[in-house]
Amino acid sequence: MFIKKLLTSAAIFSTLSVSSFTAYAEEVNIYSFRQPFLIEPIMEKFTKQTGIKVNILFAKSGLIERVKREGKLSPADLVLTSDFSRLMMINDERLTQSVDSKILTENIPSQYRDPQQHWFALTTRVRNIYSSAERVGPTPNITYQDLASPEFKGKVCMRAGKHPYNVSLLASVIAHEGKANAKTWLEGLKANLARKPQGNDRAQVKAIKDGLCDYALGNSYYLGKMLADPQQLSWAEAVNINFPNQTTTGSHINVSGVVLTKYAPNKASAIKLMEFLSGETAQQIYAEANYEYPVNANVAPSELVGSWGEFKADSISLSDIAKQHRTAVKLLDEVKFDL
Repeated sequence: MFIKKLLTSAAIFSTLSVSSFTAYAEEVNIYSFRQPFLIEPIMEKFTKQTGIKVNILFAKSGLIERVKREGKLSPADLVLTSDFSRLMMINDERLTQSVDSKILTENIPSQYRDPQQHWFALTTRVRNIYSSAERVGPTPNITYQDLASPEFKGKVCMRAGKHPYNVSLLASVIAHEGKANAKTWLEGLKANLARKPQGNDRAQVKAIKDGLCDYALGNSYYLGKMLADPQQLSWAEAVNINFPNQTTTGSHINVSGVVLTKYAPNKASAIKLMEFLSGETAQQIYAEANYEYPVNANVAPSELVGSWGEFKADSISLSDIAKQHRTAVKLLDEVKFDL
């Protein structure tokens, strides 16, 4: 028995199978930060194709701490993360193990997987700059550095600096330009904020619509979500999506990903699932259901996402960005960014 269903709003346990009367010789246990609407259809396809049962514990937080607390007795085989920071956290806690898989290395570009094969990205998303369609229009040549320029004073909105998406962006600036230049940029960005950092990425787009600011940082896939939501459609229509740093380093890329846990009880089956997640069937579901960019180059983005145009992605390795995460957090504290 994998684990009892948790009767809380923070976690949901589900067992996916072809039929409630089917007997399974193999199974995989997943702890997932990613939401059921996205993950369950993928797992249903995997079970149908392989006959391997999938048990999933969904939660918004606390899963890494749970794996650490459970130790060698943890039932978890895989952990699915919604962002790069959590991939680094579980890896830094030494709760993962290396996976030697030709399929994974063929499907996932080297910059999006750990050199020691302890973590693997499954989807990518761009840290875009949104601009007011009415007051600014498209700004194809904009850069992250521009947001700290004096002419942007009082015009920028963003969520908390310490949110994983923004920590990763800052870490990439440090990796490219060094700590001193990154601190100068961060101070300039703070000085240009139209309001204290708050809300989520969608709230920044709404702030543009409401006239509170003209520019905002936000992940690419949220635009697709807003366009699909009648209550948020007007927010999305009020902005242009811009891919920053196209003439320099390229746009910053964040990822969702997966790790094989250190004491995975169903290692062989878990690796089969990891390989499936990097394959075309699963990658297409990620692309269509959540407007993310497939990490597998053989799979095209959704028609909507593709309509936003091609862009140059930052080619820096995520492992190099990861090395700067602690420095990024310290810089945010030094400049009191979120205060």
